[in-house]
Amino acid sequence: MDQAEAVSRIRMDLDLGRAGRQASYLRAPLSRNTSAWGTVEIPIFVFKNGEGPTILLTGGVHGDEYEGQIALLRLAQTLRPEEVQGRVILLPAVNLPAALNDTRLSPIDQRDLNRCFPGNPRGTFSEMLAHFLDSVILPHVDVSVDVHAAGHSMEAALSTNMHFVRDAAMRRRTMEAAVAFGAPFNVVFWGVDEGATLTSAVERRGILSLGTELGGWGRVSVEGVRTAERGVRNILKHFGVIEGRIENARGIGAGTRHMMVRDPASYVFAPSSGLFEPRHLAAADVRQGETAGLLHFVEDVDRPSLELRYGVAGVLWMAAGPGRVQRGDVVAVVMRDYDDRV
Repeated sequence: MDQAEAVSRIRMDLDLGRAGRQASYLRAPLSRNTSAWGTVEIPIFVFKNGEGPTILLTGGVHGDEYEGQIALLRLAQTLRPEEVQGRVILLPAVNLPAALNDTRLSPIDQRDLNRCFPGNPRGTFSEMLAHFLDSVILPHVDVSVDVHAAGHSMEAALSTNMHFVRDAAMRRRTMEAAVAFGAPFNVVFWGVDEGATLTSAVERRGILSLGTELGGWGRVSVEGVRTAERGVRNILKHFGVIEGRIENARGIGAGTRHMMVRDPASYVFAPSSGLFEPRHLAAADVRQGETAGLLHFVEDVDRPSLELRYGVAGVLWMAAGPGRVQRGDVVAVVMRDYDDRV
């Protein structure tokens, strides 16, 4: 029996086929010194009514990304089942231990949940949780929207994002969903390490997958929360799950700009550990060869600062977050206008 077919150790007392609103907890076992049969209780909401697609909305896959947690919790508290045609599954804080710890990684096993898919029911806590989502939840899903921000590590231009999927029809449907969500940018990207992410798990099942980056720098973005709240409701409208007009905060004609991150030169890496002084904020226009920032070495006498430069021209998607960076850290990511021909 492979891992995908193994039985999950996480328990869920909801009936995904039952009409109405259900609010409960996933109970993930966690044996501790003080509690042999302890569990971690992760909130889950299900709304079902009539016929229609199933939309999965997730936030808090990384605990220090707040906009999705706030927007999805508010949606869970205000959405009425009679509004729904289809089914909405809401997990506002998937990685609850990390959310309560204000960290990207789980404090239980020091793993990044979004690098653990498809997971393992007999593995670490994060692997067990990834396996539950992949094997129990995803088989019911038609559309997945995973709301992220850049956490403590970076600041992101307000954007949806998606992988470049080979299926042209699915790629078009995903880009249309991104336009409906209504963030200023939609980034089609190839990524650095994507095979073990929730997005990749969703795509392996042939499900439409859309992500976001809506803030960062370890704070709650005011506009990021607004974009997330408006965006998830727009998605429900776009797929006919709720009625209403799709809202666009930027006005008629100011649509989402499709971008891409494909060239490895789009990433600027720190060649050494040091104190990074950025020169631009997220969403700034930048030029190839322009100074991205300076890397300073305050601990060394007379060591000259290093100048880091952009490898491509475009718009700054990700700007460095913490002042002190480690060798190999990404300090900037540049996006360019999308071209379907490349």
